[in-house]
Amino acid sequence: MRTLYHHPVHSLSRIARVMLAEKGLPFESVIERPWERRTDFLKLNPAGEVPVLVEEDGTVVAGGLAVLEYLEEAYPDVVLLPREVAHRAEVRRLVDWFAYKFAREVTENLVGEKLIKRLSGQGHPVPQAIRAGLANIHYHLDYIAFLSERRPWLAGSTFTLADIAAATELSCLDYIDNVPWDKHTEAKDWYARIKSRPSFRALLADNIAGCPPSKHYADLDF
Repeated sequence: MRTLYHHPVHSLSRIARVMLAEKGLPFESVIERPWERRTDFLKLNPAGEVPVLVEEDGTVVAGGLAVLEYLEEAYPDVVLLPREVAHRAEVRRLVDWFAYKFAREVTENLVGEKLIKRLSGQGHPVPQAIRAGLANIHYHLDYIAFLSERRPWLAGSTFTLADIAAATELSCLDYIDNVPWDKHTEAKDWYARIKSRPSFRALLADNIAGCPPSKHYADLDF
């Protein structure tokens, strides 16, 4: 069985999970706590980071972007990275925006401080970081609204990896109820479309022991 080592509120891991579901690829889910630095996991990825995909033939693909590119190239029947060069560039730009810029400015400051530190026992939340994350998220939600008002999907006319990258970042924040949906209805409408996709169901079923999700997290009519 294909195996994905991941953490439930790690956004690149979530992208991989949605990609696998979109492409109809069954897999065994193994939750990995990277901060534990397990010896067996480090043998798979010396960097000690999730996600890591292990194929049925033993092929190991380690590292977030490596896993995403591999899934798209190895299983091209369901296209999440368009064939047209300019469109591919726009999808990659937005994946980079959400998986890195958004993650750095928002997710790390909120999920990282409020949830990951609690789970890993790596200190107390830093108030300044939380304030920065709460302030920064408005800029990114406005950008999602800007894109979704001008295009059927974030990167263009089709659902792509860009939509998955943005939605999975937001899903991590929605888990801890830190998305001000009431102030960003356009972004909320776009997210609701993603949230209702069958590929998102496993994410909406996540429930970390001792840290349950927000009440509306799995609600499709939130």
